[in-house]
Amino acid sequence: MPAAPDFPPAADLVTPKRALISLSDKAGLIEAAQALAAAGIEILSTGGTKAAIAQAGIAVKDVSEVTGFPEMMDGRVKTLHPKVHGALLAYRDAPEHARALAEHDIQPIDIVWIDLYPFEKTVAAGGTFEAAIENVDIGGPAMIRSSAKNHPYVSICVDKAGMDEVLAAIQETGATSLSLRKSLAARAFARTAAYDAAVSNWFSTQLADTYPVRKTIGGERLQTMRYGENPHQTAAFYKTGEDRPGVATARQLQGKELSYNNVADTDAAIELVAEFDPSQSAACVIVKHANPCGVATGNDLLTAYKRALECDPVSAFGGIVALNRKLDKATAEKIVEIFTEVVVAPDVDEDAIAVFAAKKNLRLLITGKLPDPLSGGQVFRSVAGGMLIQSRDTARITAADLKVVTRRQPTPTEIQDMLFAFTVAKHVKSNAIVYAKDGRTAGIGAGQMNRRDSARIARLRAQEAAEGLGLTESLAQGSACASEAFFPFPDGLLEAAAAGATAIIQPGGSIGDQAVIDAADAAGLAMVFTGVRVFRH
Repeated sequence: MPAAPDFPPAADLVTPKRALISLSDKAGLIEAAQALAAAGIEILSTGGTKAAIAQAGIAVKDVSEVTGFPEMMDGRVKTLHPKVHGALLAYRDAPEHARALAEHDIQPIDIVWIDLYPFEKTVAAGGTFEAAIENVDIGGPAMIRSSAKNHPYVSICVDKAGMDEVLAAIQETGATSLSLRKSLAARAFARTAAYDAAVSNWFSTQLADTYPVRKTIGGERLQTMRYGENPHQTAAFYKTGEDRPGVATARQLQGKELSYNNVADTDAAIELVAEFDPSQSAACVIVKHANPCGVATGNDLLTAYKRALECDPVSAFGGIVALNRKLDKATAEKIVEIFTEVVVAPDVDEDAIAVFAAKKNLRLLITGKLPDPLSGGQVFRSVAGGMLIQSRDTARITAADLKVVTRRQPTPTEIQDMLFAFTVAKHVKSNAIVYAKDGRTAGIGAGQMNRRDSARIARLRAQEAAEGLGLTESLAQGSACASEAFFPFPDGLLEAAAAGATAIIQPGGSIGDQAVIDAADAAGLAMVFTGVRVFRH
């Protein structure tokens, strides 16, 4: 382990004399170069960046003039040179470093602005293996790390925001402060870490190495939140490189900033509503505390929303509404009749936007499209000292997958209701019980320590919903009941029968299956096994 040198303390303020700029994204380049030149700072650059600066009539020196070597090997070698890295790494107030600078005629570089080759964009655009490899930056990360290590003297910018801060400091005082340089260095190390994570994860994917020995995750902060799940907890929201439509990539058209709980609930709502093909039917999901409280389909969004709301209007208050089609005015007018935290849809028309404008605190998010529930990917969960990683649950059960285990065969209508209920149950916290009928949920029981209690809660919700609608019969009467994991005992199934369910869908696989089948037969129920568990903690 190298020992820390006994360097003298660096000065707080550094007056920059030379800057090195190398950018893939040229946004803001000319304005920054003009500001540097106006401050009397010499500019060094390479390739297309140098050409753009020169074309704007701004004095710029090619790095090859400094190194004495031309760019070579298709531009792979241009800044990997002692006259560049010596200029970045030299500790100016250390006598030995100063002698080396003088001996080798190295002029220090005080500002660096680099944004790295667009590896992430190349991969996201479906670039070939060879194209992705060619967009793995080598010199850029090396210069960033050299500059960040020597932050006592060098200001390292990895984005336009950082460069703007440096220019503002120069305009105000003619110098950069140590606190600013430290802040820029921290951001620079984070950028190279995220870049390397993107390369590493992509390479593992290319090799079908799903769970490599070392796993890295990179993210870009979207938002610092007022608090986390509770006011005494801090929180922030980060975007990863995953190309999946959702809350992290959505466009917010109005409303307050999303809270920690808003983000979690909105994600749950989008993922569930995406299970329903918009070309087949409109669908609405209402989520409260990460669980759906109402899910329904209809010929149009207004019908779907009304039906979803009827399932549990009490829980829907202050909930998240997700829709699978373009949001229209009529649906918007109905949604604003009760307090709603977030509305999310793939698109929205101008009339609907005007309706929501009167509710300034309501967050309106547009995702552009729906996530594909059948596409792969990974999900993460932190634990003390580590993290759990698993593949996304892409299970989808069709009528062909069902195994009838009771004497009574389910009717075609019951099969449709069972499949609908099981789809919803996949997105309900375990233990989960869902009653559904005619394309909507009738009652949902979530997150209980035993399945019988979940069945009881779902039965209560169905009864209360019916009473709210002025009906004499529970919404669960004649419904299908879905359990996302097997019934270990007949008690949960008997609760479902008591609620009015006539058909049961569950994975099966318990040592108590026969007792549960016997109970279903005794109650005159039709029951099918899926053979697939969709348990969700």
